[in-house]
Amino acid sequence: MGGQSLVGKNPSEILKLGIAQVSQNSALFPDMTVKENVMMGGYPIRTNRRLLAERMAMVEDLMPVVQEKGGEKAGNLSGGQRRMVEISRALMLDPQLVLMDEPSLGLDPKSVAKVCAVIREMAASGRTVLLVEQNVRLGMNLATHSVVMEQGKDRISRDAAGIADNPEVASMYLGKAK
Repeated sequence: MGGQSLVGKNPSEILKLGIAQVSQNSALFPDMTVKENVMMGGYPIRTNRRLLAERMAMVEDLMPVVQEKGGEKAGNLSGGQRRMVEISRALMLDPQLVLMDEPSLGLDPKSVAKVCAVIREMAASGRTVLLVEQNVRLGMNLATHSVVMEQGKDRISRDAAGIADNPEVASMYLGKAK
C-alpha cells in the first residue's frame, strides 16, 4: 500500500495505512447499539474528539440508518441495515482502500441497490474499492477493472467492459452463448 509491504504488519499498522475491510459475514456486536458499533470503527482516532465527530457526521449523512437507528441494538437490524452499519464503521477511518467481501450476500434487492450506490460513492470520492463478488453481473456493473479467478489463479484481468465482452467469460459466468 503506497509502496509499503503489508507482510508482517499488525492490524493497527494496516488501519493506519488507510485500509479498511467489510467482511462477508456480519461482524457487528449485536448487543451494542448501532452508534456504538460505528464508533468502534473510529477507535484509532478516539483521542481526537473533533475528528471523531466529523467522521460520525459524514457517516450519518451517507448512511441515514446510523442516525435513524443509532440507539437500537445492532442485533435487531435487518440484513441490509447491518451491511450499512458495517460499511459505516469502515468509513470512520476515512480509508483510501476498502476491501469488501460479498457485500450483496443475502440482501434484498432494495438493500443491494443501496450498497451499490454507496460503493459507487466511495469510488467517486477517490477511494479504491477492492470488491469480491459472486454476483458477476453486479460486480462488473460496479467495477472499472475486473479479474476472473479460477481455482485461486488469475485467469483474465482487464477493464470491466473488456471482461464482459469476453466470449469465454460471457459463456461461463453470464449465461451468454459463445
